[in-house]
Amino acid sequence: MFNRLLAKINLAAIIILSSLNAHAAIDIQKETLYPKVEFDTSMGKIVVELDRTRAPRTVDNFLTYVVKGDYDNTLFHRVIEEFVVQGGGLTPKLEELPSMNPVVNESGNGLSNGLGTIAMARDNDPHSATRQFYFNVADNKKLDPSKRRWGYAVFGEVVEGMQVLEAMSLVATENNATLNWPDFPVEPILLKKATLLAR
Repeated sequence: MFNRLLAKINLAAIIILSSLNAHAAIDIQKETLYPKVEFDTSMGKIVVELDRTRAPRTVDNFLTYVVKGDYDNTLFHRVIEEFVVQGGGLTPKLEELPSMNPVVNESGNGLSNGLGTIAMARDNDPHSATRQFYFNVADNKKLDPSKRRWGYAVFGEVVEGMQVLEAMSLVATENNATLNWPDFPVEPILLKKATLLAR
């Protein structure tokens, strides 16, 4: 009995250590204040520069998904002209992907939801953002925080490929019958790969 218990404890310790080692192996460029990520999409490439000085937790959270390959082969599933292009959480088979723990809302960081910025999508709970993100394709200051409410955390901006993003924002959309989600692109827009660029 004691030997079985000891074996279980040892196995649990091995699993925990393996998990910690795997997490430690992920290089999200902690020392880089303005890391860049390239989105290789089915409509072209977009490069964003992230701002770790203003949104350190949000950037770390986002880059963890990037480096683990969790955004690869996902859909941009919500497109509203002159508003947002959103993605990061759905497979081409319309399956929702698992998420890490939510990240603390950093919307009060001085960055505004202006044209060409990237921000975190969330539910009504201000601290519910996990993996989904969106690009602002207009000046959406109504998504910024105010004295009475939380906003949506901006954590970077497009530095290359704005024309690709603008083209995305103009695609035809419909109500997706499978998910019953509105503003769903008629022709899929695929994020083939997200890559953290070299320093």
